[in-house]
Amino acid sequence: MRDRHDQSYKLLFSEPKVIRDLLTGFVEGEWVERLDLDSLEKVSGGFVTDDLRDREGDVIWRVHSGDDWLYLYLLIEFQSSVDPFMALRIMTYVGLLYQDLVKQRKLASERSLPPVLPIVLYNGERRWSAAQELSELVHPAATELARYQPSQSYLLLDEGAIVADERWPTDTRNMVAAIFRLEYHHSQQDVIDTIGQLVEWLKSPGQARLRRHFATWIKRVLLPNWVPGGKGDHEQWQALNDLEEVHTMLSERAKRWPEQWKQKGLEEGREEGREEGRLEAARNLIARTAMDDREIAEICGLELEQVAELRRKE
Repeated sequence: MRDRHDQSYKLLFSEPKVIRDLLTGFVEGEWVERLDLDSLEKVSGGFVTDDLRDREGDVIWRVHSGDDWLYLYLLIEFQSSVDPFMALRIMTYVGLLYQDLVKQRKLASERSLPPVLPIVLYNGERRWSAAQELSELVHPAATELARYQPSQSYLLLDEGAIVADERWPTDTRNMVAAIFRLEYHHSQQDVIDTIGQLVEWLKSPGQARLRRHFATWIKRVLLPNWVPGGKGDHEQWQALNDLEEVHTMLSERAKRWPEQWKQKGLEEGREEGREEGRLEAARNLIARTAMDDREIAEICGLELEQVAELRRKE
């Protein structure tokens, strides 16, 4: 699932409109307004070394900042745990990128490296807690040695934290914001409404490829966690290639999902019989339905406190 998730995200973040919305919606500073966003250009895989090509989940763009190029290194991170040494990894990747730029003679001037904005896009359940500055990871040394220690920062976009922030506007017209809302939706209606907005925003013929990319990501990554039913049901969903078709079918069938998940939870609990089986059924119902803790406890044969504890861990 992780590889498929990374690849689907790579498709979305290989579109200039998505990168434009990422910069204008989630990167602060007046300098962003001065970027020539029409000049956005994805750096091809053949441009970088084998070391960077191995980073299949990452995407590199460049954009004109005045007369010079600014490079964007977008690292897409889908591990279940936070990497405490992310700042070190970022320093390594930026260093590899600079080596390639020197080799290709794509410098800001004869002896000047172009600026790089490293962005870490993280969608794990736990909130990000790792240092965002490499110097914080270096053990304190004598004052005289401070000038020789490396320094590297990155911009963190922790999707779950962003969506949970009360200051974050939920009605903004932004592709990246829609991606975050779909991953961290509060209800089935949120999903339907957000996909409906995407259909409206991307209705022009020139956005056909981006519509396909969104449809691919939704049906391959998100729908398997939303849609109950057997193999035949999932194959029917996978046959859809158009975002509007996904939205239409979702609108028609989502109303039946809570009852289907409820029935599936009952069946799983009865089949397993064991405590872990009942707990797993409860986890599924918490993640995939809007049922309250008492109803889930009754269905799965658990104590109310057990269900409440499972929900706190989600």
